[in-house]
Amino acid sequence: MNPKIWLSSPHMGGNELKYVNEAFETNWVAPLGPNVNSFEKELAQYLNVKHCAALTSGTAAIHLALIILGVKQGDEVICQSFTFSATANPIVYQGATPVFVDSESESWNMDPQLLEEAIKDRIRNGKTPKAIIVVQLYGMPAKMEEILSISQKYGIPLIEDAAEALGSKYNGISCGTMGCMGVLSFNGNKIITTSGGGALISNNHDFIHKARFLATQARDNAPHYQHSHIGYNYRMSNIVAGIGRGQLEVLDLRVKQRRDNNAFYRELLKEVKGITFHSEMPNTFSNFWLTTIIVDPKVTGVSREDLRLGLEKDNIESRPLWKPMHLQPVFSGAPSYTNGFSEYAFENGLCLPSGSNLTEREKERIKFQLKSILNF
Repeated sequence: MNPKIWLSSPHMGGNELKYVNEAFETNWVAPLGPNVNSFEKELAQYLNVKHCAALTSGTAAIHLALIILGVKQGDEVICQSFTFSATANPIVYQGATPVFVDSESESWNMDPQLLEEAIKDRIRNGKTPKAIIVVQLYGMPAKMEEILSISQKYGIPLIEDAAEALGSKYNGISCGTMGCMGVLSFNGNKIITTSGGGALISNNHDFIHKARFLATQARDNAPHYQHSHIGYNYRMSNIVAGIGRGQLEVLDLRVKQRRDNNAFYRELLKEVKGITFHSEMPNTFSNFWLTTIIVDPKVTGVSREDLRLGLEKDNIESRPLWKPMHLQPVFSGAPSYTNGFSEYAFENGLCLPSGSNLTEREKERIKFQLKSILNF
């Protein structure tokens, strides 16, 4: 069997080991330390945001953001339905109820019209949502101008889940920096990785100061261990941050490589009718973390599953698009405002191998299989 072609595997840049070795040589093999401080500073500078807290995961960042906004048991939080479950799970950690909003067909992200409809309906039901979580899905910016306007109109804070969108921009502004807080992920499959890790970013000093406090077990300023708040073990380690510093140095290259992959697929499939790509809107720039398509089997004569299984036969990993949260058994009782798009996309959508380390030989294997399956 041919070697595995992964959907999106880690891709080291070269200097990661230098920063990790520095941590060992200086005995900073502990939580926090110089690499964490430098990684936060360098990440904030890259994104042109004032403050950054490096954490153990993007999920931890969402959880802290909700705590900082005062989300408590019995509250409601509006959440994009078309996403990974990590976006919604922290809402439940707080004892709150997720209210799911479907996506529109252009950006595949939260539909502004449905968002406003959901807010009005929740207010009519006597409960104004405490927060909105919008996702920049697969690195594609959402319709942020409209969503921000709605957030401001109703006075509901907006959290940006930019876990998949580091390097993407909306009107020249980095994704993750437009809401009151933004969330990043450095999981192993992301555009840059720390093996596991994430960050919370904001222009609000108090938000990030509180995030750091809560993430280090909420230890009060005292010579002994004293705690006036419930805390969490959510801070990034100095070793992991060293990997992140090396990865950040090659982020622009990784964005280019992912965009080149996207161009490869578009050129390959441009004559195939019935295949729609996830595409940039005007004034947006996507990192194309994953290249994703929707397959119309009535036109192609081939289903999404035919494609996925055909690639799998040659040990090539691809994956269906996210199953919407409002269809997940664990959230079956949650309110939802839908238009059918995310369900259609889930049934017919596919993520293609998109790693920045794809070789030309691997691309030829993918090309051969897609041509064979689609018969072109």
